[in-house]
Amino acid sequence: MPQKHSSQDHLSADRTLYNVKQGLHPGAEATVTVTVTPDMVATFEELGPVHPLYSTWSMVRHMELACRKIILPYLEPGEDAVGHSISVTHLAPTGIGERVTARARLIELDGRRIVCAVEAHNEHERIGEGTQVQVVVRKDRLAALIEQLQRRVGAR
Repeated sequence: MPQKHSSQDHLSADRTLYNVKQGLHPGAEATVTVTVTPDMVATFEELGPVHPLYSTWSMVRHMELACRKIILPYLEPGEDAVGHSISVTHLAPTGIGERVTARARLIELDGRRIVCAVEAHNEHERIGEGTQVQVVVRKDRLAALIEQLQRRVGAR
């Protein structure tokens, strides 16, 4: 019977033990602070601007960036990390011109999976919270997958 493969298998073929550098451990933290600009507000391609407030997708982007800031210094030269999943609740609005700080705290290392608790605050309150997972991958396998995807798009 043929074995089923997930989309993640493209990155994990010929799997090896990933050895991030010493020092990456639960409790590590990083932050990203931004001032909300008009390009960070809720806008959709088909609908245009929805409202002049910090969008959920911008908040998620800044949360994931905070997670990457934790991980990147500990990756070996042949490794990278890719976003795998995120579960976030947007709790409160933030307007253009307000400052937002996204904070990530590493809570679990599980093989290739690196799990961070994430939260975001504006100058007045917590505006978002959740978890984000990155997966450590081999750079050569990721480059091959990207090349394959680019050929597929170019074939259209």
